[in-house]
Amino acid sequence: MELVNLKDAQDTASFSEAVKRGLGKQQGLYFPTHIPKLENIDELLEMPFAERSIAVLRAIIGDELNNGELEEIVNTAFAFGAPVEQVSDNIYTLELFHGPTLAFKDFGGRFMAQTLSRISEGKPVTILTATSGDTGAAVAHAFHGIDNINVVILFPKGKISALQEKLFTTLGGNIHTVAVESDFDECQSLVKASFDDPDIREGLHLNSANSINISRLLAQVCYYFEAVSQLPKEKRDQLVISVPSGNFGNLTAGMIAKSMGLPIKRFIAATNANDTVPRYLKTGEWAPKKTVATMSNAMDVSQPNNWPRIEALIEQGYVDKSCLKGEMVDEEYTQLAMRQLAQLGYTSEPHAAIAYRAVSHDLEDGEIGLFLGTAHPAKFRETVENVLGTPISLPKPLADVAGEDSLAVDLPASYDALKQHMLDLLKA
Repeated sequence: MELVNLKDAQDTASFSEAVKRGLGKQQGLYFPTHIPKLENIDELLEMPFAERSIAVLRAIIGDELNNGELEEIVNTAFAFGAPVEQVSDNIYTLELFHGPTLAFKDFGGRFMAQTLSRISEGKPVTILTATSGDTGAAVAHAFHGIDNINVVILFPKGKISALQEKLFTTLGGNIHTVAVESDFDECQSLVKASFDDPDIREGLHLNSANSINISRLLAQVCYYFEAVSQLPKEKRDQLVISVPSGNFGNLTAGMIAKSMGLPIKRFIAATNANDTVPRYLKTGEWAPKKTVATMSNAMDVSQPNNWPRIEALIEQGYVDKSCLKGEMVDEEYTQLAMRQLAQLGYTSEPHAAIAYRAVSHDLEDGEIGLFLGTAHPAKFRETVENVLGTPISLPKPLADVAGEDSLAVDLPASYDALKQHMLDLLKA
C-alpha cells in the first residue's frame, strides 16, 4: 500500500510507515494513492464480520502484513459485533458501541494498537491524543498493558461526564492522563504544538491515535460492509447513511467503502450547531466559526480534520460530490429526535439522534436510511435521562469504574507545562 501526504506529494509512505508516523510533513494526512474496486461485493457480504474484514483490509493494505498477522490483528481487534437495529419502517441504526468502552472508536483503537505493537519492532512509542471522551477511553483500553508503548491523553477538565472520564483515567500503568484547565479546542492545540516540537516528536517517538491515523480509518471502513450485510438485499442499492458530527473519520471511511463498490446511494453529514460542513456544502466557502458547546460535543467539529481526505475522494473521482449532503440539527431538534426515538422504543444519545433527525427528514421515496449509533446512551446518562425523563441503567464497563478514583494530573493550558510533564514522565 502506498500513501501520499495530501499537503506534500513528495512525502509518501507505506502502510506501516504511515501508521508509525501518524501525520506527514506539515501535519498533512496520508491518503491512499489507489483505492481498489472490489468485484465480489455480494460474496463478501455473505461472510462473517471478521473474515470479511480481513478480505477488505487485505485488498487495501496489500501484503505488508502477512496473512497470519492480519488475521490475528482483526480477530483480536474485532472481538465484538456491530448489529443493525430497525427503528422504523424504513430507518435502521448501526450500533457501534458493543466494544469494551461502548463507542465506535473501539474498532479503530484496537486495530491500531494491535497493528502498531507488531510493526514497532519493540521500539518505544508515545501515543498522544486529545479527547472529548470516547477517543480517550478507546485508545486507553486498546493500548493498556502493551509493551514499549506509552499513552498520554489530554482532556478538558470538568467538561466531560464523570463516567466517561473514569473509563480512561483509572487504568494507570502505561496510560497517563492529563486534565487540561481549558476546553476541547485547547487540548487539540496542545497536541498539535507537541507534534510541531522536534524535542517531543522525535525525542518521545510521538504518534497520534485519532482517526487521522490511517490504521484507525481503515478499520472503520469494515463496519460499513457489516452494516450493509445485515440490511434487506432488495433495498441495499437505495441506502442513505447519516453520519453524526465529529472530525468525520466515520464519513471518510464510509466514502472509502462506497469507492470500493459497497452499494451506498448517498451520505448525510449531520452536525450540531457547529455547522462548518453543511454551510460549506451549500456555499462552497470554508468558514469555520468558534466552537459552540452542545449536548453532542465532539472534537474538531468546527474544523473536522479528516475533511481533506473527503475532498481528495471527490477530486480524484472516487465519489461524486452530489452523493454528499450536509444537515445542521440544533439543540431543540436534537432533544425532539431523542424523544421521537424513545417513542419508537429506541433509546439514543445526542450524536445518534442528530443523525436520525437528519436522515428521517431527507429520505426520498424508495430509499432506506441508516444512522450511526456511535456511543452507548449510558455514556451520556445525565443528558439522556434529563431529556427523556426516565432512568437508564449502567452497562457493566461503566458500572465497574463508577467507584474508582481518577489518576489524572491537572495542568494549565500551557504548552511549556505539558512539555515538561511529558519529559519528566517519559524521557529515559
